[in-house]
Amino acid sequence: MRILFVCMGNICRSPTAEGVFRVRAEAAGLKELEIDSAGTGSWHIGKAPDVRARHAASKRHYEIGGLRGRQVSAADFRIFDLILAMDLDNLAELKKLRPRGGKARLQLFLEYAPSVGAQEVPDPYSGEDDGFERVLDMIEIASDGLIEHLRNR
Repeated sequence: MRILFVCMGNICRSPTAEGVFRVRAEAAGLKELEIDSAGTGSWHIGKAPDVRARHAASKRHYEIGGLRGRQVSAADFRIFDLILAMDLDNLAELKKLRPRGGKARLQLFLEYAPSVGAQEVPDPYSGEDDGFERVLDMIEIASDGLIEHLRNR
């Protein structure tokens, strides 16, 4: 299965989700997955994740510094089986970008984390450092929920 995590710029939430999910899925023995991340916007193509995201992730032993921002492409809708948006705006944008014949299922990532009590992973970019910690908490919970879902399919 191929899974793509998507936020707006691909420098905070989606690379964090990619890094967290990759580590947790591997630890759970789900090695047949292909995991990537992208943004709906083009502002940060080729850039490393935000330093605050990298710092928060590394404190929890997730290394995301080697990732580079990229924009969602039409091919992504054919290549990936599941595209997970971090928020409703990006989900709406993905629905607009989806080409005819795109097979990928589009969902909000937090659908796999009902205990969080929210639909959206908030964008921490304009906030303080603790926002990146809260985002990591949500992403860890949703990653575990997605792993459980994949195990039971």
